[in-house]
Amino acid sequence: MNLRFVRGGFIVLSVLLGSQIMGQASSWPMWLRLVLGAVAGVMLVFFEAFLHRFGRVSVRGFSAAVFGLLFGIIMAKLVSDAILLIPFDEGTTANLRVVLTWVFCYLGMVMALRGRDEFTVIIPYVRLARNDRREESALVDTSAIIDGRLLDLCRSRFIEGRLVIPRFVLKELQAVADSTDPVKRSRGKRGLEVLNQLRQLTNIDVRIHEEDLPAIGEIDAKLVKLAQILNLRVITNDYNLNKVAELQDVSVLNVNALAQALQPVVLPGEALEVKPIKEGKEHHQAIAYLPDGTMVVVENGRGLIGQTVRGLVTSVLQTSAGRMIFLKPEAASPKRLVG
Repeated sequence: MNLRFVRGGFIVLSVLLGSQIMGQASSWPMWLRLVLGAVAGVMLVFFEAFLHRFGRVSVRGFSAAVFGLLFGIIMAKLVSDAILLIPFDEGTTANLRVVLTWVFCYLGMVMALRGRDEFTVIIPYVRLARNDRREESALVDTSAIIDGRLLDLCRSRFIEGRLVIPRFVLKELQAVADSTDPVKRSRGKRGLEVLNQLRQLTNIDVRIHEEDLPAIGEIDAKLVKLAQILNLRVITNDYNLNKVAELQDVSVLNVNALAQALQPVVLPGEALEVKPIKEGKEHHQAIAYLPDGTMVVVENGRGLIGQTVRGLVTSVLQTSAGRMIFLKPEAASPKRLVG
C-alpha cells in the first residue's frame, strides 16, 4: 500500500472525527469542526514525516518504545494495587495511580530504547514462513563490496538469498567514493557499482538495514554487534574483522579464504609448467606465478627467466600469505615461448 494513500486516508479520517467530536459541547459550527480535524491530521502527518527525516526513528526503536510503554503500564498497575492495599482517600488514590503510571511508563520506554539492541523477539520482526525453507542471509562488509569478487560468487549462485547492507557500511562506502585521494575514490566508485549490479541479480535480495548502533564508535564493532543481534553471518575480506568476529562466535565468510581454498591442489612429484618472471631471494632461484596467483619458486631457474620451464614439484609450503610451490626443472633444456 502506498504511503501517500495511508496519509491521505488518515487526514480524511481526522476530518470525519473532527466533525463528530470537536466542539460538540459548545455547539461549534460544522465547518469549523471539519477544519480543526483536517489541521490536526495534517499536523500529525508532518510530525511523522519530520521524525522520519531528521529523527531517524527505526521500526526496531519504535517497537521497543511500544514494548516499554506496555511494560510500564503493567508495572504501574501491579505496584499501585500493592500500595493501595493501604487505605487512602479517593483523591489520594487517584493521584497515586496517575503518578505511578506516568513514572513507570517513562522508565519503561527509556529502558526499552536504551536496551533495544538486546531485543530478539519483537513483533515487527516476526515473519511467517515455511519451516522447510530457510532463507540464507548475511551482513556485508565494505571491503567485500569494494573487492568485487562477491558479485562473481552471487552470479555463479555460490551465494544466494539476502544480503544485508547496514546503513553505516553504505555511509563508509560513500565516504570512500567522495575521498580526495584518487585511488580511494576509484575503489569507492567501484564498490557502488558492484552494489548496483548486486541489486539487479534475481537470486539476490539486497536490503539496507537502518539500525546505526550509535553507542558503538568503530565500524567493525558495529558490524559484529549487529551480526549478533540479527543472528547473521558476515561476509568480509578484512583479516582483523574476521578474527574479532570469530572471537565473539559470529560466523564469517572470508572471500580471501574461499579463494585460497579453491586453488588447485598441487602435490609433490607432479609435473608443472611455468614461466619465471623475476629473480628469487636466493642467487639460484627464480619466481613464477600460476594463473590464480600462487607463487612458484623455480630452483636453479635464474637463467631461465622469460622461458617456459617444465619441472617436477618438490614441495608445497602453506603460509599465512598463501601457498608456495617449489619446482625443480627437468634436465632437458626448456623451450622458449614464441612471441
